[in-house]
Amino acid sequence: MSRKKGLSVEEKRSRMMELLFEKKDFFQLKELEKMGQKEKGVTSMSVKDIVQSLVDDDMIDTDRIGTSNYFWSFPSKALHTRKRKLADLTKQVEEAKKRKSHNEALQKDAKQGKDDTEKRQCVLKELKNMKDKKGKLTAELEQYKDLDPKTLQEKSRQTREAKEAINRWTDNVFSLKSWCKNKFGIEESAIDKNFGIPSDLDYVE
Repeated sequence: MSRKKGLSVEEKRSRMMELLFEKKDFFQLKELEKMGQKEKGVTSMSVKDIVQSLVDDDMIDTDRIGTSNYFWSFPSKALHTRKRKLADLTKQVEEAKKRKSHNEALQKDAKQGKDDTEKRQCVLKELKNMKDKKGKLTAELEQYKDLDPKTLQEKSRQTREAKEAINRWTDNVFSLKSWCKNKFGIEESAIDKNFGIPSDLDYVE
């Protein structure tokens, strides 16, 4: 014996709306759970979620009176809601059609002058040749980069700064050697030997 198929969500929603349309009254959730199962075959455990989904879609009205929440829906309200939703959807469809027409017009304009003609093929070929030529010239120019005046000027600046730094450190070494010699009476040759200082250390001209 085959098992009876349960109701889908949409079927449950439809049956709960029918129940409220037929009763045309105000109910608490517990009352709807009992009536939904008894009169419409909607399990009481699913009534709460179904009713809430209908409230979210503005198909069922709800309000708190005292300590209890009441739910209701009349055919006139449902008809108004459906008409409003239909109007919104119709507006969206019209806007989508306008965007589609606009995009098609843009696409048509973009295709103009791009037909695969002999003239276009010649222009594309010429463009490719020019790009290839540009690439070769750029590569050739790169070979002479070191002779560029700006590059030479920058290298000159870097060399000058390096020279100043070397002479500054050389001056520091000489000062330190002199201090050690005067303070501790150490011979300069001994200082050079112990600290690995070249005997011909001198300033860079």
